[in-house]
Amino acid sequence: MSTIKACIFDLDGVIVDTAVYHYKAWKRLADQIGLNFTEHDNELLKGVSRVRSLEIILELNHVTKTAEEQTELATQKNNWYVDMINQMTPAEILPGAKEFLEACRAAGIKTALGSASKNSSTILAKINMAHLFDAIVDGNHVSKAKPDPEVFLKGAEALGVSSAECVVFEDAIAGVEAAINGGMKVVGIGEPAVLNKANIVLSGLDKMSLELLHRL
Repeated sequence: MSTIKACIFDLDGVIVDTAVYHYKAWKRLADQIGLNFTEHDNELLKGVSRVRSLEIILELNHVTKTAEEQTELATQKNNWYVDMINQMTPAEILPGAKEFLEACRAAGIKTALGSASKNSSTILAKINMAHLFDAIVDGNHVSKAKPDPEVFLKGAEALGVSSAECVVFEDAIAGVEAAINGGMKVVGIGEPAVLNKANIVLSGLDKMSLELLHRL
């Protein structure tokens, strides 16, 4: 008999794909200050905090900025990003995400969001999905970035379940590692070759089912 009592979902790349908005905002910032930044570079920022993302871009260009300058740049990027996500609609929910969350809740399985994003509440409101989560733990509630398991452990705590009773859904290597570090099972959303540490890897939540969940 399955012991799974809760599912914890990353946001970007699992529920919605805001990577394109992150890329556009970081690209605009990089262009403004004369740095190189490509879509390939953007892959390094998946599941990474805003502050660390900026550090990576600066490191790639062998550029240093003071802490004050970094704060200013990260804030500018976020302002552009927030402008874009404020235009989001439910049409941007990834295939199967809403349906699987609804199925979990109907089956009595608790749900939580576990995301590095500090804008998760805005996004969930725009796509009308906030009501499908029993708990929301995001970048406003944690101090340690994935692969540290803090965000998922806080999610389990908020749901009142143990790590062993949780399954995490993640599209980033750092997120998969964070789930494993937290003692949780993990479903990778993306490429099997990239997310090979996950228990299983699917192309999206439209390929997920309660039957598959209980076989993990």
